Amino acid sequence: MSFTEHCNSIFDKVIGDYHLRDNVDTPIQNPYGRDSIDHSLYTKCWIDTVQWHLEDLIRDPHISPEDALSLKRRIDRSNQDRTDLVEQIDSYFRQTYSEVRPLADARLNTESPAWAIDRLSILALKIYHMREETERADATEEHRRRCGAKLDVLLEQRADLSLAIDQLLDDIAAGRKYMKVYRQMKMYNDPATNPVLYGKKG
Repeated sequence: MSFTEHCNSIFDKVIGDYHLRDNVDTPIQNPYGRDSIDHSLYTKCWIDTVQWHLEDLIRDPHISPEDALSLKRRIDRSNQDRTDLVEQIDSYFRQTYSEVRPLADARLNTESPAWAIDRLSILALKIYHMREETERADATEEHRRRCGAKLDVLLEQRADLSLAIDQLLDDIAAGRKYMKVYRQMKMYNDPATNPVLYGKKG
């Protein structure tokens, strides 16, 4: 099994586990050892899955301003957790390939492995929910047909992205590519760099 096949199996498990209750307040029940990459992958996709449904809730046209603000702040926290998990997964790859000496003509990839895996997690969610739309008994046949065509594209996209990630990991392992990790610098979350936050101290 390739690394991305393993990722996709975990992501599909996460989404299935979440939809047993389909509630954004369901506590995570991560079945993997805390220090394993599987634990990080499961947690990452759980964050994505909960946030997917928070994004649905905040678009309710009848939501109160208070509830919308509360959800917005929860989504902001979720985005930070998501970024932290991506960096944690990239740290795993840096450790895994720490002994590899890049070749003289090694190239830098446009994104790190973990950010590509982040997109793979989101694709798993899109596939699950688009498949739901193809099976909706209360939808028109035309709606199901359109969603079926979109599902085919998403499945092809997942196959292509999975292949690209596996090729990237092979290239890093062989020294043909090397990875650099830039920690996210989200200034609006930092009281020292967001003027609205540090301005209130005066």
